Amino acid sequence: MSEKNLDHGDVFLQKTDSHTVRLDNGKVEEVKSNHTHGTGVRFFLNGNTVYASSNGTDLNAIRACLKNCEEKAGMTSKDINFKNKDLIPDRLHVKVPNIEILVDLEKKIRRASPSIKQVLINISTSKSVIKIISSEGKIVNKKRDSSKVYIHVVVEKDGILYTGMESHAMALDLDAFLNKNDLEKMGEKAIKRALLQSEAKPCPAGVMQVVLSGKSGGTMIHEAVGHGLEADIINKDFSVYKDKIGQKVASEQITLVDDPTLPDLYGSYCFDDEGTEASRTILIENGILKNYLTDIASALQYDLPKTGNGRRASFRHIPIPRMSNTFILGNGTYESEEIINSVQKGLLVMKMGGGEVHPTTGDFVFHVSEGYYIEKGQIQYPVKNAIMTGNGPEVLNKITKIGKDLMFDAGVCGKSGQGVPVTDGQPTVLIDEIIVGGSHA
Repeated sequence: MSEKNLDHGDVFLQKTDSHTVRLDNGKVEEVKSNHTHGTGVRFFLNGNTVYASSNGTDLNAIRACLKNCEEKAGMTSKDINFKNKDLIPDRLHVKVPNIEILVDLEKKIRRASPSIKQVLINISTSKSVIKIISSEGKIVNKKRDSSKVYIHVVVEKDGILYTGMESHAMALDLDAFLNKNDLEKMGEKAIKRALLQSEAKPCPAGVMQVVLSGKSGGTMIHEAVGHGLEADIINKDFSVYKDKIGQKVASEQITLVDDPTLPDLYGSYCFDDEGTEASRTILIENGILKNYLTDIASALQYDLPKTGNGRRASFRHIPIPRMSNTFILGNGTYESEEIINSVQKGLLVMKMGGGEVHPTTGDFVFHVSEGYYIEKGQIQYPVKNAIMTGNGPEVLNKITKIGKDLMFDAGVCGKSGQGVPVTDGQPTVLIDEIIVGGSHA
C-alpha cells in the first residue's frame, strides 16, 4: 500500500448457523434457520476508521473489501493474482431444537393454573466460527456456541391480563445448555411472576431504602454505570466518568469487574472480535475508578491499555468497546435475609424491567417487573407499577450493605445499532436512599 500508513488494520471472517423455534399456545408459530457468512475489513488511520464488508469468507471477498477500503482511504496497492480459497471451510453442525419437548413443556405450564391464557416459548441456538487476521501479522481462530430460552406467560384475573417471563442464555451448545437449565423451573418462575402481578398492590411512592436482590441481575449497574465506562462514550464527552481515573466514584464497598473469561456465561469469549485476548478488567476497586473498557481504536487514539472489549454484532459491523460479563463482586459480609431485615420502609427488587439512562449525567429511570414492599424488616406484599429514579454515581455512593450471593442474568445489549450477548451480575445490595415512584404516597 502507498500514500498513507495504517495505524491498524484487520480482516474479520465469520460463519454462523442458527436455529430458532417459537411456540405460541401449543402451536408452532415459527421455525427458522439462518446461515450467515461474510467478511469485514477495517482500516484505522489518523484517528479515523474505514470499513467494508461482503458476503463470503473466501479470498475474493477479502480482496473486494480491501479494494473498497483503499478507495475510501485514498490508498493504492498492487493487484495480486491468486487462486480463490475459502478461509473458513468448516461445515457447522447445529442441533435443531426438539419441538416435542417444547410442546410438552407448554402443556405442563398450562396445567399449573386455570387463569393462564397464553404461553409463549422461544428457543434459539447458534454456532459461529471466526477468523481474525491483523495488520500486525496476528491470526486468531475462535468458535462460539450460544443458546437461549425465553418463556412468557399471560394470566387473566377479573378481565385484566398480567404477564410474567423468564429467560436464560449461555455460551453453550443446546445439549449442554439444557443439561444446565431446567425448563420446567423456568416456566414455574414465569407463572409465579404473572400470578404475583395479578395479586400485587400499588407500590407506595417516596424516598425509601431499596434492596436490589442478587436475582435482579445487575441491570441497573450495567445501564447506569457500565456504559459510561466504555471508552468511546468517554471520549465523546458523553460520560459522567470522563477524567475520573483514580477518583472515588462509589462506596468503598464497591468493586466492579468486567470479565469475559468466566466459563459458559453469555458474554464470555476467549478473544474479542479484534483478536485481543480476553482478560479480567477491574473497573472500580473499593470505590476508586481504575479503568475504562477499550477496543484497539480507542486504546491507540487515547493511549489507553487494551482490555479486550472490542466487540461487534457481525462481520457487517465495526467493532466498538462493549461490556462482556459485568458485575459487582459478592465480597460482602451479609446474608440477603439480613439485608432485608435491616430495612424499616423500602422496596425489594427481585427482577428489573426496562428503563432509560442519560450517560452524560448518569440519571436513570427503571421499571420493576417483580418487587415487594418491606416494612419493619419483613416482606409485606408484592407491588406493581414500581419505578426507580436516580443517578448512577449517587446510587453507587449510597450502597451501604453488600451480600455474599453473587448472581448473574444474561441478555442482549444494544448500542450503536449492534446487539451483543452480555451477562450482568451482583450480590444483594442495600441502597440507603432512592426515589421510588408508585401509585400512592
